[in-house]
Amino acid sequence: MNNQSINPIGNLCLMTGNANPELARKIAKHVGVELFDTFVGRFNNGETQVMISDSIRGKDIFIVQPTSQPVNDNLMDLLIMADACKRASAHSITAIVPYYAYARQDRKTRGREPISAKLVANLMVAAGMTRVITVDLHAGQIQGFFDIPVDHLKAAPVLAAYFQRQNFSDDLVVVSPDLGGVTRARELADYLKAPIAIIEKRRPRPGEAEVMSIIGDVNDKVALMVDDIVDTAGSLCEGAKALRKLGASKVIAACTHAVLSKNAVAKIDNSDIEQLVITDTIALPPEKQSDKITVLSMAGSIGDVIIHIQSHRSVSQLFR
Repeated sequence: MNNQSINPIGNLCLMTGNANPELARKIAKHVGVELFDTFVGRFNNGETQVMISDSIRGKDIFIVQPTSQPVNDNLMDLLIMADACKRASAHSITAIVPYYAYARQDRKTRGREPISAKLVANLMVAAGMTRVITVDLHAGQIQGFFDIPVDHLKAAPVLAAYFQRQNFSDDLVVVSPDLGGVTRARELADYLKAPIAIIEKRRPRPGEAEVMSIIGDVNDKVALMVDDIVDTAGSLCEGAKALRKLGASKVIAACTHAVLSKNAVAKIDNSDIEQLVITDTIALPPEKQSDKITVLSMAGSIGDVIIHIQSHRSVSQLFR
């Protein structure tokens, strides 16, 4: 058979777990396929139940399942879906994990701590996954925890395209909320052709942040704080307060993954942040929605990666 006559998209099966089916539907529409009929539920004893309706023998499977809250349930669902596909003789299994849980546990910071990000990688490979697509890992070196290919997408182009339409002109400064996020801030600043500033902070306790000083000029500027994860929102809210005290005319924030745990939304609503721009790597339930929060979709970027993988084209071209 002439290989050029084979339609690579025709061999593609796109499935979704329960973590973010809306994102999966958007990806399917972008790629031009229907979501494969798959049931992911619970037995009476709480164990995960997976049923795949039709044969997937020899198919290229793509499973959309961010490991967001409830983290362990969504992670286990992903692993069992992959195992079901492996045992059904799928040709390949690609896990689309826009938000990778346990990424902040990527190293030991004190004695007798686990490196949970590595454990999750081991579990995913053992379950039968042959490739992973993810977005804005908290630590880029997590790619090396896998013994399979990892396509690491960045949200910066999507965020930059949105802010370029706001016409901030020369009044914009991109702010890193800590020293570890400077590379991420510089990347977005390069897209927006803006200078950067850095917030120096310390963490007296996990989940708490205290601003020590700000490096850079923010006076009379629109300060755009950028981070990969907004969890309790403490860092962003304290950073916004400090930026306003130093003369910033407006403070907005951009974060890829909106975990928004506990009372994070209430904190943002009562803070100096005028707008928080996030992506849909994590589904935003109705109780976490706010007039201050704007959601951008990563479906187009992820869909383009799927198309390039299936047509055996370079994925790195999409990152330029």
